Amino acid sequence: MTNPLKPLRIIFAGTPEFAAHHLQVLIDSQSIQKEHGYKKQCHHEIVGVYTQPDRPAGRGKKLTPSVVKKLALEHDFPVFQPLSLKDESAQAELKSLNADVMIVVAYGLILPKVVLDTPTYGCINVHASLLPRLRGAAPIQRAILGDASTPNGDSQSGVTIMQMDVGLDTGDMLQKSSCDILPSDTTASLHDKLMYLGGDALLKVLEQIVAHDLNPVVQDEHLATYAEKITKQEAQINWGLASDKIERCIRAYNPFPVAYTFFKKQRIKIYAANICPPDAKSSDKVGEVLDLDESGLIIACGEGLLRVTCLQLPGKKAMQVTELVNGHQDFFSVGSCFE
Repeated sequence: MTNPLKPLRIIFAGTPEFAAHHLQVLIDSQSIQKEHGYKKQCHHEIVGVYTQPDRPAGRGKKLTPSVVKKLALEHDFPVFQPLSLKDESAQAELKSLNADVMIVVAYGLILPKVVLDTPTYGCINVHASLLPRLRGAAPIQRAILGDASTPNGDSQSGVTIMQMDVGLDTGDMLQKSSCDILPSDTTASLHDKLMYLGGDALLKVLEQIVAHDLNPVVQDEHLATYAEKITKQEAQINWGLASDKIERCIRAYNPFPVAYTFFKKQRIKIYAANICPPDAKSSDKVGEVLDLDESGLIIACGEGLLRVTCLQLPGKKAMQVTELVNGHQDFFSVGSCFE
């Protein structure tokens, strides 16, 4: 019988749902280990959870805790919400936790070198791309949008667990897991795929840390690309683009910030669309409404046609075009144009 591996003292740092899933994976792994005894994994201890300060949310702008904070409090973990980790008192507080490793998942604060060096095994990060491609703030959206090297969008995405250093997503790679990006994937669906991939990959890396079996791989800087933060302004649809490009934009901006356009000076959000076949009717006017029936709202693009299937009118909830035809058909008229 082999001796059990020494458990790790873990600090977890994260803020949104993507991070909360990884914290839940750690919690669940503890329960499994307690029930079945020590096997490959060991019973790690979460000694502290770091998350962003409560933020105003909703119409009443009430201070609201992050989903990570809510989950941490449910399990009685100590919660820390510093405005910055550059402050010496915040750094001393973190050091007092005597952690072996700090796991960072979409935390939202910069970690100074002194913090990166504080835990015994440093800080590891779960990043939602196959590094070194798509470093930065918006790798999921940018993978669907594509860039100069992938004009039709990336065909694959994945998760990389890396050892953090002072650069932006430049640390050595410890584990990679990949998945296909389907033609139907939105940011919401790809987010969930990567979230589950990341949890499994994280547990593998923790096993490797306690077994002293890490195999870090240096990133190739020649292959590095950057995923800039998504702005609300870029989600405005340019009907002069080709229909396939607009369709990818709609998927990439769902669920945030949501692609939008203007019709009769009113803002319309578009949640879903598909590309019309090449033999469909055409128009010389970009943005022109060519048809409206239960299958969708047909709109002329710079190249090809787009069939919008789910949208949101001003002051209304998002609706399928079927509902639009039944209750708001007079809102659009054939021959009118989106701005």
